[in-house]
Amino acid sequence: SRPPTPMKLRDAPSACPSLWRCLPCPPAELRLDLVLSSGQSFRWWESSPGAWTGVLAGRVWTLRQDGDRLWYTVYGEQDEDEEEEERDDCPAKAAKLDGAETDRILRDYFQLDVGLSALYHAWGAADPLFRKVANDFPGVRVLRQDPVECLFSFICTSNNHISRITAMIERLCQAFGRRLCCLDARPFHAFPSLSALTGADAEARLRALGFGYRAKFVSGSARAITEGLGAEGLCQLRTAPYAEARRVLCALPGVGAKVADCVCLLSLDKAEAVPVDTHVWQIARQRYGVALGGKSLTPRAYQEIGDFFRGLWGSHAGWAQAV
Repeated sequence: SRPPTPMKLRDAPSACPSLWRCLPCPPAELRLDLVLSSGQSFRWWESSPGAWTGVLAGRVWTLRQDGDRLWYTVYGEQDEDEEEEERDDCPAKAAKLDGAETDRILRDYFQLDVGLSALYHAWGAADPLFRKVANDFPGVRVLRQDPVECLFSFICTSNNHISRITAMIERLCQAFGRRLCCLDARPFHAFPSLSALTGADAEARLRALGFGYRAKFVSGSARAITEGLGAEGLCQLRTAPYAEARRVLCALPGVGAKVADCVCLLSLDKAEAVPVDTHVWQIARQRYGVALGGKSLTPRAYQEIGDFFRGLWGSHAGWAQAV
């Protein structure tokens, strides 16, 4: 069914003959603009004011919030013949997917079963500094991403910034991923499979795409996972203890403590993982008075800062850190 406010939703890209569905979700539980632009995932863009289009679970979605509801539509895949014949005013068909399944995918991705308002209250009660800033940043949730996509995305984040990482991931998907559909002349691709990243020429192709030294880490980690625990084993780290998952990840090429913690937090259900960079280190020292480390963020200081925030914020410390 179409949403009751079509004027607000008409600017979604190429939204014909898309069918819209909605989930109950007040802004205090989710703010799309804060979550999808914060550097947790690099596959979303604001396709029109308030509308976010991106790739999730091998499909292209457009999301929009209206009051206490989260509206979404999913576009169908196109074969080559359809792409040849598509009309400019309607380049993608609505996906014929079961509504219960698409609801489940979104609820899982945004972890909507986790009550965010109650967590904000608990963090604010434990931490006056959190309470001071929380009102300016409501609805910041932690995404639950595919572990393969999350891992290789964050391998690309070292010495990098969000806009450049986003462009790199886009080139990666265009070069190695399956084409899904085209919206407003913009092609969308699935995230590459492990097998696509293990080819003999993968590193050279990545270097040609501007990945620099990260190229060997991407191809090397793809080979290590393929020859080791596999994509299924990587996903099974969701049930492993946090320390074990982190140890396994840190054994991969290009994965240090921070990348491992990002992957643990954003895809492996380790809500206690607190990624620490120099900014978090400075906040810990300057605002919380945590006297750790010398002039650099040592492994010991990294661990102690994470332990400090876990002690302060509790079992969902990584979520609080996201805020």
